[in-house]
Order: sequence, then C-alpha cells, then structure tokens
Amino acid sequence: MTGHGNRWTRERVTAHRSHHKIPVFRPAPEGNEPWLNVNKTARLLGVAPKTLRLAAETGEIEGVHPLPDGPWIFSRSELGKPHALQIVHRARQNPKYPAGSHPDQQSLFPSTT
Repeated sequence: MTGHGNRWTRERVTAHRSHHKIPVFRPAPEGNEPWLNVNKTARLLGVAPKTLRLAAETGEIEGVHPLPDGPWIFSRSELGKPHALQIVHRARQNPKYPAGSHPDQQSLFPSTT
C-alpha cells in the first residue's frame, strides 16, 4: 500500500510487483480477455456504454465496480447469458431513446480508466 493520500506511480507499481513477486501483465492471446471494461463490453453486445452501466447499477447484469472512482468490469463469460441478451433485446426495441451515444461513437475525451 502507498502512504496515506499517495497515488500509484509507475515506480511504486514496479516496486510493489517486485516485492510481492507479481508477474507483469500480459494481454490474453487473440484478444480473449476474461474481463472487459464498459466500453469493450458494450461494443461486443452492441449497446451504448451508458445502457450497460445503468443495467449493472440496477443489478440486471453482473458487473464488478471494485473502486468508487474506478471502472466497471464485466466477465466475458456473462455476455452470452439470458440476462445480457435481454438487455440487448430491450435496447434494440427502443432505438429512438438510447440511454447513451452509439457504440461506434468515438469519445472526445479518451477514458483514463
């Protein structure tokens, strides 16, 4: 852990990994990561990220939000289950009132999480 109020820096992460013998992150082969952020999950499902986040906040789809100001993450294995497909179906039934921007819309401000 860092000292009170200190942020993680590259040097602190490197020292922490070295001290605890944590291996360096390696992306999954062929892009099959077991965990996905909101944007990647929404893109795979074909819904807006806001639709997905709202569904996670209401418990309609299982998502993990480990830090109060951190990202939502979703298990790839959950995406083919009925509750995920129900969200997709509901979002496509109501195309005139999307919960957010189109999944292909690029963000003016790139995500920092």
